[in-house]
Amino acid sequence: MRVDVGVRAVVAVALAAVLGGCAGNGDAGTPRAGGSATAAGAKDPAAVSGGTIGAAGSPCALPVRFDIAEDWKAESIDAHGAQDDGLAALLRQGPVTAACEIDAKPAGHIGFLRVWTGRAGDADARGTLRGFVTAQGHVGKERYRTFTTDGGLRGAEVEYSSTSELLDETKKECAFAVDTPAGPVVVHLGGMDSAEHDAMLPAYELAKRTLKVAG
Repeated sequence: MRVDVGVRAVVAVALAAVLGGCAGNGDAGTPRAGGSATAAGAKDPAAVSGGTIGAAGSPCALPVRFDIAEDWKAESIDAHGAQDDGLAALLRQGPVTAACEIDAKPAGHIGFLRVWTGRAGDADARGTLRGFVTAQGHVGKERYRTFTTDGGLRGAEVEYSSTSELLDETKKECAFAVDTPAGPVVVHLGGMDSAEHDAMLPAYELAKRTLKVAG
């Protein structure tokens, strides 16, 4: 289902603004085995694949495709259809624009993976990521590094802290970026607080590990 910009997008973006925004191929909705084992030997539900998004016909058509955690729900964001300039501004962060939201609430967490896309010819992955974090504001302790997916795709990743002026508290956040022929892509993990962030990290790592350029 494609989510046009409207009440749901406003609520989602407002939540992200209030709460602020890491570690270490099938059709959409097709279950796949996966996930890392916990210390007790059981799979963390957030690390178990619940399907792949990104390809045409999936909940979000993107320049990349990757696995999402079991029970997480993906819906596209039609940022370019925003009629209100204020809303359009909220759906853009630095060099990229919101394209997809993957909600963790069905899996019992308060947070999202959000996918942001840029234009072909924009800055490289690291430059895009720096622009994304800088545009967020009220951030600190940024730690950048490179990473390589299981399929050999290289990108840039950042861990940082953000401070909410409204809530007067600081929490952990992380994001990664890759370059594609269609432009840069940023995937960001945002949770209610640092505890939720840590609980959702396996889903973030699953997305990063299985990331491929769509084609």
